This record gives sequence, structure tokens and C-alpha cells, in this order.
Amino acid sequence: MNVFGVDIGGSGIKGAPVDLERGELAEPRHKVLTPQPATPDGVAGCVAEVVENFGWSGPIGVTFPGVVTGSTIRTAANVDKAWIDVDAGRLLGERLGGRQVTILNDADAAGVAEMTFGAGRGRKGTVILLTLGTGIGSALFLDGRLVPNTELGHLELKGHDAEKRASTKAKEDEGLSWEHWATRRLQKYLAHVEMLFSPELFIIGGGVSRKADKFLPLIEGIRAEIVPAELQNNAGIVGAAMAARAR
Repeated sequence: MNVFGVDIGGSGIKGAPVDLERGELAEPRHKVLTPQPATPDGVAGCVAEVVENFGWSGPIGVTFPGVVTGSTIRTAANVDKAWIDVDAGRLLGERLGGRQVTILNDADAAGVAEMTFGAGRGRKGTVILLTLGTGIGSALFLDGRLVPNTELGHLELKGHDAEKRASTKAKEDEGLSWEHWATRRLQKYLAHVEMLFSPELFIIGGGVSRKADKFLPLIEGIRAEIVPAELQNNAGIVGAAMAARAR
């Protein structure tokens, strides 16, 4: 059975039908740039554009880069603050002609997909997925069960939100080499998270996971196993579709 998933990010909004038997996109994804400012109305229009590109008429799962309770947005670090306290399920459902829309945190969606179809499949104990992109998203699992909305990208590191120093955007904005970013930023962040949670496994997701060979071998001193996400930057789309089917 195919279900549609949409992944809202700080820089791009992408979606596709997902084959939930295999955990793969059923068609090539369609992506548009996230509007700036990323207001509820502007983002809703982009989500509608992505969905309508496929002529989709069934239920839809949508990820959001912030804390989500029910279908209400509670934080909005990398999109417009006007999202806070918006019922995103209702807003997007109305924009999509009354279709059923399921909303969840973006990293939680990616984590559920990786634990089901990817690098976390069959893993017990404490597993943490980190999505590196405009910010840092996190998904925490204990024996395969999700602890939602952890938002570990906002842990304090060197007096700043960790994502302001260790995200892919920080690397690009500051022109950091792979070595500098991996050893002086990402490694220190992973050490801090490991100190707090003692995971057996870190899964590194987001678009940068496609280039894992450039930075993961440089990271030292972390006891947990560190692996790239197998679904790479499609994990959020797959997880969103899984949430829509579960509902």
C-alpha cells in the first residue's frame, strides 16, 4: 500500500508516495524551496504544491521541524514563529481540500523509518538518530520505542544551541572543512549527547548522510557505534507516510 509523505525542512519541502511494504519512495520525490519567511500560509501553499504535483487524493503524513503535540505546533526554531500554537493538521487539511493530514516531528519521523527499514532495524537498547541539516533534529529510542520530541539540537554547547555550531548549515555558513567540522564541532556534540544518554548506537541522518565517508571516519573518542542513515534524506518522507497509515 502506498501512502503519501511530506517532509518540511528549513530549506526545502519534499514529498512523494511511499511503498510501505518496502520502506521506499514509490515515485521520485518532488521538492520545492521553503518560503522565506516560512509562515504557516506560505508553507501550507508549498505542501499543497508538492501533493498536487502527484494528483494525490488519499491520507497524507507531514513532518514539522519542531515540537508537535497532537497536531499542534509548540516550537518553531527554523521556521517562522507564527507557527507556534497553530493546529497544523487542521490548517493543512483545509488547504488540501479536507484530506486527512497527520503531523509529527521531522526527526521522530526519520527515526521511526530508520528503526523499521534502515540502520536501526532490530536494534535494542538506546538508539539516537540525529538529522543534520538547517538545524539538528533528534529521535530517541529505547528498545525500539520512541520518546517523542526530544529536540536535542537545542542542548547548550559552548554557550550556544548545539545546532548553531554543529549543524550542516553551521558548516556551510562558516566555510568549515570536513575535518574541522567533524572533529571540533560534531565530535564534541556527540560526546555531550553520549554523556547524557549513553546510547549504544548513533544514526546520522539528513542530506549530509550521503557524504558520511567524508566525516564519520574522522570522529574519535565516542564509545557508541556511529552509522549513516540508510534511508538518507528520504527517511522523513517514509516516516511521515508510516504515521499517516498508523492513524
